[in-house]
Amino acid sequence: MNAFTIKDLENLSGVKAHTIRIWEQRYSFIKPQRTGTNIRYYSNEELKTILNIALLNRYGYKISHIDKMDTRELEERIQNLAAVHAKQESVLNQLISHMVEMEIDDFDDVLSGYIAAHGIDKTIMDVIFPFLEKVGILWQTNHIYPAQEHLVTNVIRQKLVVGIENVSNNWRSDKLVLLYLPENEFHELGLLYVNYLLKKRGVRSLYLGASLPLKDLEVVVKMKNPLYLHTHLTSVAHNFNLEKYMNQLHQRIPDVPVIISGPVTHDYKKSVPANISFKSTLAEVMAGIENI
Repeated sequence: MNAFTIKDLENLSGVKAHTIRIWEQRYSFIKPQRTGTNIRYYSNEELKTILNIALLNRYGYKISHIDKMDTRELEERIQNLAAVHAKQESVLNQLISHMVEMEIDDFDDVLSGYIAAHGIDKTIMDVIFPFLEKVGILWQTNHIYPAQEHLVTNVIRQKLVVGIENVSNNWRSDKLVLLYLPENEFHELGLLYVNYLLKKRGVRSLYLGASLPLKDLEVVVKMKNPLYLHTHLTSVAHNFNLEKYMNQLHQRIPDVPVIISGPVTHDYKKSVPANISFKSTLAEVMAGIENI
């Protein structure tokens, strides 16, 4: 069983921690346990409950009404939600639930079903990327087991690779973008998604993959003369120092622009070297690609 913090629940459900605490006091659907130091923690089942309740509440159901529903009625109400965004959020909740329970066949079925109904392009935009944004928080805080992460990563990676391979090579520019992850970094799903976006919009890319040493990156840059470099940091090793890495990158490759995107950029407050810029949101990444 995973142990989630109230902050995890807030990030995954969109419900403020203060509101979750009020719900605990007034209603019976969630009862956290506490550590020896009196800190709340929540089980897999409580995470799934909060996700479902938050979804119904967002689309018009009062908490007092939801509190009286049994599990069957709760699931039926979710299935009957008509709004497009509600259905997408329901799929995301299913993926998170299957991940924490390591129900990988069910996880694959949900994802494959959405692809069959909407196509890989829409699935990546509507489901895969939002899912990565949400669970990236758990990967950063180590509140899921490595096995859970690896299993779902492999499923999503397969879908992304198929999506990338199916994009026609209709290049609108001869300019080249190099995609890579720093040495000892292996969370490549976000980077694969950036690769998909580039190819989809007719921009040439060279995907160098995970854990690339700076000396090797420097060699490729000299050979290929790229328009810019792009790395997407969903989560990093505990000993990774972003400030130090950017300074080393700037010293070795000072004249080529570098874009860093992903959740790791969100809380970074220090200045960055002149040739490096952050893209903290999907919209910013897409806008940059459109301007090539």
